[in-house]
Amino acid sequence: MLRYVTTNDGKLAEANEYLDEVTRLDFDYTEIQADDLAPVAAHGAREAYRRADGPVLVDDAGLFVEGFDGFPGPYSAFVEDTLGVETVWRLADAELDDRRAAFRCVLAYCDGEPFDASPDPIDRADRVVAAAEADTEDAGTDLPVRLFGGVVRGKLVAPRGDGGFGYDPIFAYDGTTMAEMEPAEKNAISHRGRALEKFAEWYAQR
Repeated sequence: MLRYVTTNDGKLAEANEYLDEVTRLDFDYTEIQADDLAPVAAHGAREAYRRADGPVLVDDAGLFVEGFDGFPGPYSAFVEDTLGVETVWRLADAELDDRRAAFRCVLAYCDGEPFDASPDPIDRADRVVAAAEADTEDAGTDLPVRLFGGVVRGKLVAPRGDGGFGYDPIFAYDGTTMAEMEPAEKNAISHRGRALEKFAEWYAQR
C-alpha cells in the first residue's frame, strides 16, 4: 500500500486522480532547511519510510517568483504561515514590473529497495542522518529515493477565487488563477499533477 505523506485533503484528492489505492499518512517529518526542493523531499521520504516501514510518497512544493530570484521557493510554507499570501502579492505589486512566477513540485518516493538507472534523478545520500550518526561512511545511504518533478509557469495577480489552497488565489495560469479553477481543471495543469503523472507512469511498472 502506497502512503502519501500529507495533512492536506487537497493534495490527497489530487494524488487519487493519478494513483490507485493510495492512502494518507499523517506524519510530521522533519523539514530540513535547503535552497532546493529535492533534498527536503528526499529527507522527508526517508524519515517517513522509516516510520511507515513501507512505500511512501512525499512532496515538497513552492512558489518561485522570478523577480525575487526564486523566493519564496522552498520557504513558501513558512512565508505563507508568517506573512500570508496577500502580503506576498502586495510586495510583488509594489516592487516588481515582471511578475512571472512558477509553481514547482518535487515528489520523492522511497520503498527501501534500490532503483534501476533511468533519466529520473535518484538521491542516494542522507546527509542529515549521516551527521546524526557521527558521519559514518554508509549512514543512511541504504535508502535511495527517486525524484519526480513538475512545474507550471504563470504570473502573480491580485487575489481572486475561492478554491484551491496556499498561493492559488494569486497565481494565474493563462489568465485564470488556480483558485478560480475547478479541481479537475487545476489538477490537469498543476505542478503537482504533472509530477504525479510522471510518477504514476513509472510506479505502474515498479
